[in-house]
Amino acid sequence: MDHWRNQLFFGDNLEVLRRHIPVESVDLIYLDPPFNSNATYNVLFAEQNGSKSGAQITAFEDTWHWGLEAEQAFDEAVRFGPRKLADLMVALRGFLGANDMLAYLAMMAVRLVELHRVLKAAGSLYLHCDSMAHPYLRLILDAIFGTRYRRNDIVWWYPNKLPTGGRLFDRQHDILLYYVKTNVFTYNEIRIPTEYEGTQLVTKKVSGKRIPVYDPETGKQLRVQATDKPAGDVWRINMIHPQSKERLGYPTQKPEALLDRIIRASSREGGVVLDPFCGCGTAVVVAERLKRRWIGIDLTHLAIKLIKKRLADTFPAEPPVYEVVGEPVDLKSAEALAQQDRHKFEWWALDLVDARPARDKKKGADQSIDGVIYFQEKEGGPYRKIIVQVKSGKVGAAQIVELKGAMAREEADLACFITLTPPTRPMREEAAAAGFYESEHPPGVRFARLQILTIAELFAGKKLEYPSWSIQATFRKAAPKRKGTPPEENQGNLL
Repeated sequence: MDHWRNQLFFGDNLEVLRRHIPVESVDLIYLDPPFNSNATYNVLFAEQNGSKSGAQITAFEDTWHWGLEAEQAFDEAVRFGPRKLADLMVALRGFLGANDMLAYLAMMAVRLVELHRVLKAAGSLYLHCDSMAHPYLRLILDAIFGTRYRRNDIVWWYPNKLPTGGRLFDRQHDILLYYVKTNVFTYNEIRIPTEYEGTQLVTKKVSGKRIPVYDPETGKQLRVQATDKPAGDVWRINMIHPQSKERLGYPTQKPEALLDRIIRASSREGGVVLDPFCGCGTAVVVAERLKRRWIGIDLTHLAIKLIKKRLADTFPAEPPVYEVVGEPVDLKSAEALAQQDRHKFEWWALDLVDARPARDKKKGADQSIDGVIYFQEKEGGPYRKIIVQVKSGKVGAAQIVELKGAMAREEADLACFITLTPPTRPMREEAAAAGFYESEHPPGVRFARLQILTIAELFAGKKLEYPSWSIQATFRKAAPKRKGTPPEENQGNLL
């Protein structure tokens, strides 16, 4: 590990684990896999003008529904997983049937087998889940790790959650399933403030056991004023307040205080922390601050972009050193991504101009709009709109005509056409006929209303041109922090 580099992977975590992560190379795994029994898992972004976002990327739309991919995962789990896992999956199929829950469990089972493979002998795994999937995931972990290596069911209690009402008890907790790989594992005792006044008996640790410490004069066990105590299996950590500096607008974002406790308890400085569903990168950021090495994996380029920005904002004085694997770095790799998955290529290309996805489905008609940018010419001024279209195949003037029609329909001020292949002369002429946008602050500066940008030009540093003094941000900025400092103290009392 002398040449270890922190890494962000853009891609399917199953493929990344199998191709890139060596056997027994990770000290700690934290995963918060997406699951919602009533809807597909969406990555949502709040619009800059405060309205409800229409940009929803259904990244797992196919993954968590029963189909060919789920059937293949189920077959792999039965044929190549541990014997107990095979028996369990067959039993679950008989009990649940071939439905969305079984699809989710099959996809998770093959990934958990790989996570067990890459975990060091002294390593730990924390799986974060809600009450719907918890019973089934616990059985799968029992089958892979063994019941003797289940350490705790940790309850994350968030009493600050607003009540939702309805005909059920309001939910105020999640479950973290905590497993280790062997009996010799890393554990650092976490002590937290007590909520009562009084004294406690003094003990010391000898050969792994705590024994009493006695007063040599009286022969009685020593007592000291109680100020803290070992953490239990119920953790009182508030959900992130909507106005917190920590809040980035990511729907499933977890508080840094939660990851801080996990990483401190089950790893040491220099150890490797892996989050295979890294989302907005809380585990990555906390691992960096606590001087751990890290690996983050996510299926969407939007998440990778958010993590890169969050790392830069959080550690402005000492930018972390890391490698991004899987995103295009030149025209050839961009072409390869387009051939592999045109939707991923589309989301990646939108990021090059800081545009949000404009559609709530990854399939179907796009009505000439793939992305949108909102900007203001001055603070407090009206919001202006730029629509963005991305094409990875053959292009022609007819597509520019369609984009001009979309500009009128959407009442957009400008439009951008991003193309992998060079535009034709008629395309450029059609774009030029759209005229100019004239800024108001300061007045008189003009920008082409419809701009064509090639991927090659974007790699060369060319930018979409619109009022450069405008206020525009795809993601909220993370508050800067120094390495070694604790997460912000707005999470409530910690039990």
